[in-house]
Amino acid sequence: MSQIERFLKLLTGEFDNSKQFERLHESDEGFPFAQHRNTICNDKIKDLPKDFQGFFLVEESYYTIKDRKTSSSHLFLFTPEKTGILLVSYEIPEGYDKNKFTYQDLLTVKYSDLKPNSRFTPTMFYEVEDGFQGESESMFSPVLKFCLKEHFTEDQLEVQESMFLNGKKTFGFNEPIYYQRIK
Repeated sequence: MSQIERFLKLLTGEFDNSKQFERLHESDEGFPFAQHRNTICNDKIKDLPKDFQGFFLVEESYYTIKDRKTSSSHLFLFTPEKTGILLVSYEIPEGYDKNKFTYQDLLTVKYSDLKPNSRFTPTMFYEVEDGFQGESESMFSPVLKFCLKEHFTEDQLEVQESMFLNGKKTFGFNEPIYYQRIK
């Protein structure tokens, strides 16, 4: 099995943090119950280059804090590189709502119509003893920084996301979200 195949095997599927949420929800009312669905979507992208080595993936995330539910979706491209797996964030295709974008609702889209997200710094994932890990910092504006740190193993996806406005943390939790595979 190639490195990209091992990586995608860990990353794709359906996950939630129900074990972590059970442990934290009473002591940290702001900690979310989180669900995550990652689906390869190359089958819905027309006119990929002939020797295309990458895999596009729709990431759907759903969060519930108290009674408030939110969602966030992303389109990522994962490409095998000599040193690891490169993640490049793409803009949600034109005509789709970022908050409601799902693999199921994605119709066929032309590769030439897809645009990388210029605000997001690509992230390199490196193979480690128990899986893969990567981290990056992106400046969404001169005063808004997004930090991402992820570690994927056979047992879980560990995701730490934080947002800083003028150096002050405005989003993020005290510990990473630990997603366990449910499907």
